[in-house]
Amino acid sequence: MSDDPLTYTQVAAEEGLGDWRMMFQTLETRFDTGDFATGLALVARIGEAAEELGHHPELDLRFSTLHVRLISRDVFGVTRRDLDLARRISALAAEAGVTADPGAVEIVELALDTTDHAEVKPFWRTVLGYDDHPLHDREVRDLTGIGPAMWFQHTDPHAPPVQRFHLDVRVPPEVAGPRIEAALAAGGTLVSDEHAPAFTVLADAQGNKACITTGLGRD
Repeated sequence: MSDDPLTYTQVAAEEGLGDWRMMFQTLETRFDTGDFATGLALVARIGEAAEELGHHPELDLRFSTLHVRLISRDVFGVTRRDLDLARRISALAAEAGVTADPGAVEIVELALDTTDHAEVKPFWRTVLGYDDHPLHDREVRDLTGIGPAMWFQHTDPHAPPVQRFHLDVRVPPEVAGPRIEAALAAGGTLVSDEHAPAFTVLADAQGNKACITTGLGRD
């Protein structure tokens, strides 16, 4: 059915979505508009298409770029409604001579190591002014999509809490390799690529860890 959430693999198999990348529960891209007037005109045309289809995007217009996020929030995922709107938006951008740069999209998550996420989740949800993730118990979210997500990673109670927080950076698959190589060239070290391309663990020169993640291998 058109309202069923689609998996990463299902979306990747669809045609006509070269401008777009599925991140977590969203389909996203960034358009290089070149100037504010062009971006504003494109926003107006996207708005007309959204009204026609009865489904609406989340837009972030800057001077020379337009970031577009698609999600069916009633099911908190990507559905056929989002694919239809994505194709329409790509066509409108092409008509306006605007090119997409989907490799520019990314999502930053905060990850906290904990032996008992239920004990600390209410505190962090309240401090951040977030809500529970609709699908995942070990995560709190700004449901407007503006603030970074925060999730709670289970830790062995006997493990020493050397580093409690780390960043997860979700990028399109084609960006992960170059991003990792650049991080290593910038003084980082490879901790583990056992689970690549789903995630690769890196560390800075002082041992602080971060993960470069993609949607591959997660369905």
